[in-house]
Amino acid sequence: MIKKSLAAVALGLTLSASWAQDISFGIISTESTQNLKASWQPLIEDMNQQTGLKVTAFFAPDYAGIIEGMRFNKVQLAWLGNKAAMEAVDRANGEVFAQMVNADGTQGYYSHLIVHKDSPLKSLDDVLKNGKSLSFGNGDPNSTSGFLVPGFYVFAKNKIDPKTHFKIVRSANHETNALAVANKQVDIATNNSESLGKLQERQPERFNDIRVVWTSPLIPLDPMVLHKELPAATKEKIKNFFYNYAKTNAREKEIVMNISKLSGFKPSTNAQLVPIRELDLFGKRNKIEADTTLSAADKTTRLADIDKQLAALK
Repeated sequence: MIKKSLAAVALGLTLSASWAQDISFGIISTESTQNLKASWQPLIEDMNQQTGLKVTAFFAPDYAGIIEGMRFNKVQLAWLGNKAAMEAVDRANGEVFAQMVNADGTQGYYSHLIVHKDSPLKSLDDVLKNGKSLSFGNGDPNSTSGFLVPGFYVFAKNKIDPKTHFKIVRSANHETNALAVANKQVDIATNNSESLGKLQERQPERFNDIRVVWTSPLIPLDPMVLHKELPAATKEKIKNFFYNYAKTNAREKEIVMNISKLSGFKPSTNAQLVPIRELDLFGKRNKIEADTTLSAADKTTRLADIDKQLAALK
Protein backbone atom coordinates (compact mmCIF):
# COMPACT_ATOMS: atom_id res chain seq x y z
CA MET A 1 0.00 0.00 0.00
CA ILE A 2 2.81 2.38 0.99
CA LYS A 3 4.70 1.47 -2.18
CA LYS A 4 1.62 2.20 -4.28
CA SER A 5 1.11 5.55 -2.54
CA LEU A 6 4.75 6.51 -3.04
CA ALA A 7 4.52 5.47 -6.68
CA ALA A 8 1.40 7.60 -7.13
CA VAL A 9 3.08 10.59 -5.52
CA ALA A 10 6.14 10.12 -7.72
CA LEU A 11 3.94 9.89 -10.80
CA GLY A 12 2.07 13.03 -9.78
CA LEU A 13 5.31 14.93 -9.27
CA THR A 14 6.57 13.72 -12.64
CA LEU A 15 3.38 14.87 -14.38
CA SER A 16 3.48 18.24 -12.62
CA ALA A 17 7.10 18.74 -13.57
CA SER A 18 6.32 17.77 -17.16
CA TRP A 19 3.33 20.11 -17.37
CA ALA A 20 5.37 22.93 -15.89
CA GLN A 21 7.76 22.67 -18.84
CA ASP A 22 5.76 21.33 -21.81
CA ILE A 23 2.66 23.19 -22.95
CA SER A 24 0.75 22.35 -26.12
CA PHE A 25 -0.98 25.49 -27.45
CA GLY A 26 -4.05 24.62 -29.52
CA ILE A 27 -4.86 27.07 -32.32
CA ILE A 28 -8.24 26.78 -34.07
CA SER A 29 -8.31 26.24 -37.82
CA THR A 30 -9.79 29.51 -39.04
CA GLU A 31 -7.44 29.44 -42.04
CA SER A 32 -4.50 27.46 -43.40
CA THR A 33 -1.94 26.11 -40.93
CA GLN A 34 0.77 27.98 -42.83
CA ASN A 35 -0.93 31.34 -42.25
CA LEU A 36 -1.77 30.56 -38.62
CA LYS A 37 1.79 29.52 -37.87
CA ALA A 38 3.17 32.71 -39.41
CA SER A 39 0.82 34.79 -37.23
CA TRP A 40 1.21 32.97 -33.90
CA GLN A 41 4.79 31.61 -33.86
CA PRO A 42 6.45 34.93 -32.88
CA LEU A 43 4.16 35.19 -29.83
CA ILE A 44 4.86 31.57 -28.89
CA GLU A 45 8.61 32.17 -29.11
CA ASP A 46 8.22 35.20 -26.82
CA MET A 47 6.18 33.09 -24.40
CA ASN A 48 8.91 30.49 -24.23
CA GLN A 49 11.52 33.12 -23.53
CA GLN A 50 9.52 35.14 -21.01
CA THR A 51 7.96 32.25 -19.02
CA GLY A 52 10.67 29.59 -19.21
CA LEU A 53 8.03 27.12 -20.42
CA LYS A 54 8.36 24.95 -23.49
CA VAL A 55 5.31 25.93 -25.56
CA THR A 56 4.60 24.34 -28.94
CA ALA A 57 1.75 25.05 -31.33
CA PHE A 58 -0.85 22.35 -31.99
CA PHE A 59 -2.91 22.65 -35.18
CA ALA A 60 -5.92 20.43 -35.84
CA PRO A 61 -7.98 20.25 -39.04
CA ASP A 62 -11.12 21.30 -37.15
CA TYR A 63 -12.19 22.89 -33.85
CA ALA A 64 -13.18 19.52 -32.38
CA GLY A 65 -9.56 18.39 -32.61
CA ILE A 66 -8.47 21.16 -30.22
CA ILE A 67 -11.35 20.44 -27.82
CA GLU A 68 -10.64 16.70 -27.78
CA GLY A 69 -6.95 17.44 -27.38
CA MET A 70 -7.70 19.41 -24.22
CA ARG A 71 -10.09 16.71 -23.01
CA PHE A 72 -7.33 14.08 -23.16
CA ASN A 73 -4.64 16.44 -21.85
CA LYS A 74 -2.85 16.71 -25.19
CA VAL A 75 -3.60 20.45 -25.22
CA GLN A 76 -3.18 22.63 -22.13
CA LEU A 77 -3.66 26.11 -23.63
CA ALA A 78 -5.89 27.16 -26.50
CA TRP A 79 -7.18 30.04 -28.56
CA LEU A 80 -10.83 29.22 -29.18
CA GLY A 81 -13.97 30.89 -30.43
CA ASN A 82 -16.71 31.36 -27.85
CA LYS A 83 -18.74 28.30 -28.87
CA ALA A 84 -15.66 26.08 -28.96
CA ALA A 85 -14.62 27.49 -25.57
CA MET A 86 -18.06 26.59 -24.21
CA GLU A 87 -17.50 23.01 -25.35
CA ALA A 88 -14.00 22.97 -23.85
CA VAL A 89 -15.31 24.25 -20.50
CA ASP A 90 -18.18 21.74 -20.43
CA ARG A 91 -16.38 18.66 -21.77
CA ALA A 92 -12.63 19.14 -21.66
CA ASN A 93 -11.60 20.62 -18.29
CA GLY A 94 -11.12 24.06 -19.82
CA GLU A 95 -11.45 27.45 -18.14
CA VAL A 96 -11.47 30.89 -19.76
CA PHE A 97 -8.71 33.14 -18.41
CA ALA A 98 -8.28 35.87 -21.04
CA GLN A 99 -10.00 37.60 -23.92
CA MET A 100 -8.60 39.20 -27.03
CA VAL A 101 -8.73 43.01 -27.28
CA ASN A 102 -9.13 44.75 -30.64
CA ALA A 103 -6.62 47.41 -31.64
CA ASP A 104 -9.41 49.84 -32.56
CA GLY A 105 -11.09 49.55 -29.17
CA THR A 106 -14.18 47.68 -30.39
CA GLN A 107 -15.49 44.92 -28.14
CA GLY A 108 -16.18 42.25 -30.69
CA TYR A 109 -16.53 41.18 -34.31
CA TYR A 110 -19.30 40.18 -36.71
CA SER A 111 -20.57 37.10 -38.49
CA HIS A 112 -21.42 37.51 -42.18
CA LEU A 113 -23.10 35.76 -45.06
CA ILE A 114 -21.10 36.42 -48.22
CA VAL A 115 -21.72 35.99 -51.94
CA HIS A 116 -19.74 36.70 -55.11
CA LYS A 117 -19.87 40.35 -56.13
CA ASP A 118 -21.74 39.38 -59.33
CA SER A 119 -24.32 37.26 -57.52
CA PRO A 120 -27.99 38.15 -58.05
CA LEU A 121 -28.47 37.66 -54.29
CA LYS A 122 -28.74 41.11 -52.71
CA SER A 123 -30.13 40.39 -49.24
CA LEU A 124 -30.83 37.74 -46.64
CA ASP A 125 -34.40 37.59 -47.94
CA ASP A 126 -33.06 36.59 -51.38
CA VAL A 127 -31.01 33.81 -49.77
CA LEU A 128 -33.99 32.44 -47.84
CA LYS A 129 -36.30 32.58 -50.86
CA ASN A 130 -33.93 30.83 -53.28
CA GLY A 131 -32.27 28.23 -51.05
CA LYS A 132 -33.28 25.19 -53.12
CA SER A 133 -31.15 26.41 -56.03
CA LEU A 134 -28.12 27.49 -53.98
CA SER A 135 -24.94 25.84 -52.73
CA PHE A 136 -24.03 26.85 -49.17
CA GLY A 137 -20.66 26.89 -47.43
CA ASN A 138 -21.35 26.50 -43.71
CA GLY A 139 -18.74 26.93 -40.97
CA ASP A 140 -17.17 24.43 -38.59
CA PRO A 141 -19.89 23.10 -36.22
CA ASN A 142 -17.90 24.49 -33.25
CA SER A 143 -17.39 27.92 -34.81
CA THR A 144 -19.20 30.83 -33.20
CA SER A 145 -19.31 33.17 -36.21
CA GLY A 146 -19.28 30.46 -38.87
CA PHE A 147 -22.00 28.25 -37.42
CA LEU A 148 -23.67 29.18 -34.10
CA VAL A 149 -24.51 32.85 -34.77
CA PRO A 150 -25.82 32.45 -38.34
CA GLY A 151 -27.43 29.20 -37.23
CA PHE A 152 -29.54 31.14 -34.75
CA TYR A 153 -30.13 34.56 -36.35
CA VAL A 154 -30.42 33.40 -39.97
CA PHE A 155 -31.87 29.90 -39.74
CA ALA A 156 -33.43 29.12 -36.34
CA LYS A 157 -35.28 32.46 -36.14
CA ASN A 158 -36.68 31.80 -39.61
CA LYS A 159 -37.48 28.16 -38.75
CA ILE A 160 -35.12 26.86 -41.44
CA ASP A 161 -32.82 23.86 -41.42
CA PRO A 162 -29.85 24.67 -43.70
CA LYS A 163 -29.26 20.96 -44.37
CA THR A 164 -32.56 20.74 -46.23
CA HIS A 165 -32.99 24.37 -47.27
CA PHE A 166 -30.06 24.47 -49.70
CA LYS A 167 -29.30 22.36 -52.75
CA ILE A 168 -25.79 21.55 -51.49
CA VAL A 169 -24.23 22.15 -48.06
CA ARG A 170 -20.58 21.74 -47.11
CA SER A 171 -18.55 22.84 -44.08
CA ALA A 172 -15.13 24.50 -44.11
CA ASN A 173 -13.03 27.09 -42.28
CA HIS A 174 -13.45 30.83 -42.87
CA GLU A 175 -10.59 31.18 -45.35
CA THR A 176 -11.73 28.22 -47.45
CA ASN A 177 -15.33 29.47 -47.52
CA ALA A 178 -14.26 32.98 -48.54
CA LEU A 179 -12.13 31.67 -51.40
CA ALA A 180 -14.90 29.29 -52.47
CA VAL A 181 -17.26 32.26 -52.82
CA ALA A 182 -14.64 34.38 -54.61
CA ASN A 183 -14.00 31.51 -57.05
CA LYS A 184 -17.75 30.85 -57.53
CA GLN A 185 -17.46 27.34 -56.10
CA VAL A 186 -20.36 28.00 -53.71
CA ASP A 187 -23.16 30.55 -54.03
CA ILE A 188 -23.16 31.72 -50.42
CA ALA A 189 -21.11 31.05 -47.28
CA THR A 190 -20.67 32.08 -43.68
CA ASN A 191 -17.68 34.18 -42.67
CA ASN A 192 -16.68 36.91 -40.23
CA SER A 193 -15.27 40.43 -40.20
CA GLU A 194 -11.85 39.33 -38.90
CA SER A 195 -11.34 36.70 -41.60
CA LEU A 196 -12.45 39.06 -44.35
CA GLY A 197 -10.07 41.69 -43.01
CA LYS A 198 -7.17 39.25 -43.32
CA LEU A 199 -8.25 38.31 -46.85
CA GLN A 200 -8.35 41.98 -47.83
CA GLU A 201 -4.74 42.39 -46.73
CA ARG A 202 -3.35 39.14 -48.16
CA GLN A 203 -5.43 38.64 -51.31
CA PRO A 204 -7.17 41.95 -52.14
CA GLU A 205 -8.19 40.72 -55.60
CA ARG A 206 -10.14 37.85 -54.01
CA PHE A 207 -11.61 40.13 -51.34
CA ASN A 208 -12.88 42.46 -54.07
CA ASP A 209 -14.83 39.53 -55.56
CA ILE A 210 -16.88 39.16 -52.35
CA ARG A 211 -19.98 40.99 -51.18
CA VAL A 212 -21.65 40.81 -47.73
CA VAL A 213 -25.41 40.23 -47.72
CA TRP A 214 -25.97 39.80 -43.97
CA THR A 215 -24.23 40.99 -40.80
CA SER A 216 -24.90 39.70 -37.28
CA PRO A 217 -25.12 41.56 -33.99
CA LEU A 218 -21.75 42.10 -32.28
CA ILE A 219 -20.03 38.88 -31.09
CA PRO A 220 -17.75 38.99 -28.00
CA LEU A 221 -14.07 38.68 -28.90
CA ASP A 222 -12.43 35.25 -28.66
CA PRO A 223 -11.35 33.79 -25.30
CA MET A 224 -8.12 32.08 -24.33
CA VAL A 225 -8.57 28.82 -22.41
CA LEU A 226 -6.37 26.91 -19.96
CA HIS A 227 -6.66 23.31 -18.79
CA LYS A 228 -7.99 23.36 -15.21
CA GLU A 229 -5.50 20.79 -13.96
CA LEU A 230 -2.34 22.65 -14.90
CA PRO A 231 -0.15 23.41 -11.86
CA ALA A 232 -1.05 26.76 -10.26
CA ALA A 233 2.44 28.17 -10.84
CA THR A 234 2.27 27.30 -14.55
CA LYS A 235 -1.15 28.91 -14.89
CA GLU A 236 0.16 32.05 -13.24
CA LYS A 237 3.10 32.27 -15.65
CA ILE A 238 0.79 31.92 -18.65
CA LYS A 239 -1.74 34.43 -17.33
CA ASN A 240 0.92 37.02 -16.53
CA PHE A 241 2.41 36.61 -19.98
CA PHE A 242 -0.88 37.25 -21.79
CA TYR A 243 -2.08 40.03 -19.48
CA ASN A 244 1.15 41.98 -19.95
CA TYR A 245 2.00 41.15 -23.54
CA ALA A 246 2.12 44.03 -26.05
CA LYS A 247 1.29 46.64 -23.42
CA THR A 248 4.36 48.81 -24.17
CA ASN A 249 6.77 46.87 -26.39
CA ALA A 250 6.52 48.06 -30.02
CA ARG A 251 7.60 44.71 -31.49
CA GLU A 252 5.02 42.83 -29.43
CA LYS A 253 2.34 45.29 -30.53
CA GLU A 254 3.19 44.53 -34.14
CA ILE A 255 2.95 40.79 -33.45
CA VAL A 256 -0.59 40.97 -32.00
CA MET A 257 -1.64 43.28 -34.83
CA ASN A 258 -0.53 40.60 -37.29
CA ILE A 259 -2.48 37.91 -35.42
CA SER A 260 -5.86 39.58 -35.80
CA LYS A 261 -5.52 43.36 -35.47
CA LEU A 262 -5.31 43.09 -31.69
CA SER A 263 -3.91 45.40 -29.04
CA GLY A 264 -3.42 42.48 -26.65
CA PHE A 265 -5.36 40.44 -24.10
CA LYS A 266 -7.35 41.20 -20.95
CA PRO A 267 -8.42 39.00 -18.00
CA SER A 268 -11.67 37.10 -18.48
CA THR A 269 -13.65 34.19 -17.00
CA ASN A 270 -16.22 31.60 -18.03
CA ALA A 271 -18.85 34.33 -17.53
CA GLN A 272 -17.84 35.59 -20.99
CA LEU A 273 -19.63 32.56 -22.43
CA VAL A 274 -23.09 33.30 -20.98
CA PRO A 275 -24.41 35.18 -24.08
CA ILE A 276 -23.17 32.33 -26.27
CA ARG A 277 -24.87 29.77 -24.04
CA GLU A 278 -28.10 31.74 -24.35
CA LEU A 279 -27.79 31.80 -28.14
CA ASP A 280 -27.17 28.07 -28.21
CA LEU A 281 -30.18 27.35 -26.01
CA PHE A 282 -32.47 29.72 -27.92
CA GLY A 283 -31.46 27.98 -31.13
CA LYS A 284 -32.29 24.58 -29.63
CA ARG A 285 -35.59 25.95 -28.32
CA ASN A 286 -36.63 27.22 -31.75
CA LYS A 287 -35.70 23.88 -33.30
CA ILE A 288 -37.86 22.00 -30.78
CA GLU A 289 -40.80 24.34 -31.35
CA ALA A 290 -40.60 23.79 -35.09
CA ASP A 291 -40.27 19.97 -34.85
CA THR A 292 -43.57 18.51 -36.06
CA THR A 293 -42.48 14.94 -35.25
CA LEU A 294 -42.58 15.52 -31.46
CA SER A 295 -45.70 14.81 -29.44
CA ALA A 296 -47.21 17.73 -27.54
CA ALA A 297 -46.16 16.21 -24.20
CA ASP A 298 -42.58 15.56 -25.36
CA LYS A 299 -42.31 19.06 -26.80
CA THR A 300 -43.58 20.61 -23.56
CA THR A 301 -41.07 18.62 -21.50
CA ARG A 302 -38.14 19.54 -23.73
CA LEU A 303 -39.07 23.22 -23.85
CA ALA A 304 -39.41 23.32 -20.07
CA ASP A 305 -35.91 21.86 -19.74
CA ILE A 306 -34.49 24.50 -22.11
CA ASP A 307 -36.30 27.26 -20.21
CA LYS A 308 -34.89 25.95 -16.93
CA GLN A 309 -31.37 26.10 -18.37
CA LEU A 310 -31.95 29.64 -19.65
CA ALA A 311 -33.25 30.78 -16.28
CA ALA A 312 -30.16 29.35 -14.58
CA LEU A 313 -27.96 31.63 -16.71
CA LYS A 314 -29.61 34.83 -15.45
